[in-house]
Amino acid sequence: MLTTKLIGALFVVCGLLYMAGIAVYRGEMSESHSRNSDSAGLEPRHRGLRFLGLKANWPGLVVAAIGALMLLLPSAA
Repeated sequence: MLTTKLIGALFVVCGLLYMAGIAVYRGEMSESHSRNSDSAGLEPRHRGLRFLGLKANWPGLVVAAIGALMLLLPSAA
């Protein structure tokens, strides 16, 4: 029972880390070749919220959901 909870917690953490990695490493954070004075941050203008979508994050969501089920199942029995 303890190993099921540990593996479930590991799955949840791995799923969240996967989704964070996809969001961070999807594209370059800054455009080093252009020096534009009106850019306020490191993010380029063309980057939208697509990195938060289901299409890119479904493997991480599946792994996190399996981990959540593994955490909940021992308490239901």
